[in-house]
Amino acid sequence: MPDMGTKKKLTKVEGGESSSTTPARETKPFVASDESKAKARNFRIFAIISWIVAIGLEVGAILLLKKPPIKTTWLIVLIVADLIFAVIGSLLWKKSNRFDPASEKDTFKFFIQNQLGAIIAVIAFLPLVILIFTNKDLKGKQKGIVGAIAVVALLIAGVTGIDFKSPSQEQYATQTAKVESLSPTGANHVFWTKSGTHYHLYSDCYRINTKRTDEIFEGTVAQARELKNITELCSTCEARAEKEKALPAEKTSEAEVPKE
Repeated sequence: MPDMGTKKKLTKVEGGESSSTTPARETKPFVASDESKAKARNFRIFAIISWIVAIGLEVGAILLLKKPPIKTTWLIVLIVADLIFAVIGSLLWKKSNRFDPASEKDTFKFFIQNQLGAIIAVIAFLPLVILIFTNKDLKGKQKGIVGAIAVVALLIAGVTGIDFKSPSQEQYATQTAKVESLSPTGANHVFWTKSGTHYHLYSDCYRINTKRTDEIFEGTVAQARELKNITELCSTCEARAEKEKALPAEKTSEAEVPKE
């Protein structure tokens, strides 16, 4: 959609899909750009490295449990470090999926790719939790404190690893097709802000042009999802676009009515 007079700084996001110049008639399959795939690959590499470190810390904690007297402070340090690397890995992995989403057609792959962080969290903590509560060298208060910390770490890592807004190729395709159908030129072009939760068709929409807004980003639907995980179109922009598309038809109908 064209700039309708916004005075905010507009920042165009480079790369991504090229905008279409013809009206969309059907939903085209979404294919991530080479640039997006490369970014996804890098994020996944760092995520895997982080998860390997997390599991390594878990192994260290397990070995510590087998060497009485058990040093509680070091055990807690290892659990916390395990949590940090597990969470970092999950955040990076979820971000990679936004750049190169899986297809919902392959149910098993779709589930594994999007919820791998939660699976790794179980691997990185559940064996340790079990060993803590079954360890005979940990007594009373000591077992309670260490066990509670391990359980909390498991829950935090698990929840962080779950992707509640799992991206898919089908979602991207449907959302892109909707934006293109509302655009008079069929362009895959939207606007968003750093703290926004919706992408917009118009840069001068009052919902995006507020006193708190100092910069507006413009790019494709996929880029809005990749960079800010924005999944919804602004309802105000949608209504405005539908009204503008209806105006030419109304004028044509009025012109065709014969005068008496």
